[in-house]
Amino acid sequence: MPALNFKHLRYFWVVAKSGSIARASQQLYLTPQSISGQLGELEESLGVELFRRVGRGLELTVTGQRILSYAEEIFTLGDELLDVVRDQSAVRSLPFTIGIADVVPKSVAYLLVEPALRLSEPVRLICREGRLTALLADLAVHRLDMVIADRPMPANLNVRGYSHLLGESDLTVFGTDSLLKTLSGDFPALLDDAPFLLPGEDAAIRSRLEHWLAAQRLHPRVIGEFDDSALVKAFGQAGAGLFVAPTALATHICEQHRVVTAGRIDSISEQLFAITTERRLTHPAIIAISQVARNEVFGNAGLASDRDDRQPTKSLRKTRVRAASGGSKTVSE
Repeated sequence: MPALNFKHLRYFWVVAKSGSIARASQQLYLTPQSISGQLGELEESLGVELFRRVGRGLELTVTGQRILSYAEEIFTLGDELLDVVRDQSAVRSLPFTIGIADVVPKSVAYLLVEPALRLSEPVRLICREGRLTALLADLAVHRLDMVIADRPMPANLNVRGYSHLLGESDLTVFGTDSLLKTLSGDFPALLDDAPFLLPGEDAAIRSRLEHWLAAQRLHPRVIGEFDDSALVKAFGQAGAGLFVAPTALATHICEQHRVVTAGRIDSISEQLFAITTERRLTHPAIIAISQVARNEVFGNAGLASDRDDRQPTKSLRKTRVRAASGGSKTVSE
């Protein structure tokens, strides 16, 4: 097969972007006949049809659309190369594409990912959010460098990947001060018949939370189920119901969402994993995320299994919750 003629490919790219040969001829300072002939040569060399006539205009074929996506990358990268050559002081950023499962708390995701922007080598961060299975599919074809999820790589997926534990934290129940004042009893008894915002079915803690409620013989009124962790906090801040989040973020959640702690569930831990295609972490941004998770975001403060001294959690309004194995009581200071 003959080598690709990049001049012909550029003509194709300009025609596809401008929408017609006439407009492309004005941009390229060539006659329409010359461009039409060059396109014909490109189609002949590739053995495909790139455009089809629709009335007086041109429309890309399915193959033409695929080739256009490659041409976009080629000429965008070429323009970037020229910019670097023109400015020798320019430093190309290291691309880092990360997928974040929609059940992962946004505040946790930010705390984990932000240090990647402070590396000595500039990083261009690209974040994608969605369902775990879709993100893992992108990871498998190397569209993503890493996926942050609340569970390890599912065994039933035919995807080659490795799970790296970033950290874990037990759970705290949160709600507005006005909502808690309408509930009677100590924690966890106050959850019975209380309005509750349940994590969506994709959340790893969903089934464990339901089992814990059943074991405690508690039946809260489920107001809604939410896949998006930011959305559940928005509803919780509005007073729609109580919700759970990692204890390691209790202070941050209380301050940002103007809620208080109702009590702590120290028998359920939420875990976060970095899923990569590498057995050993080598990407500098992924290494930075792993280190900040271990040393700052979770650390000893976030690991339920490492903590024997159950210290009280303070809310924004200085409401203290005494977390003990027999339950918790909320008292005002």
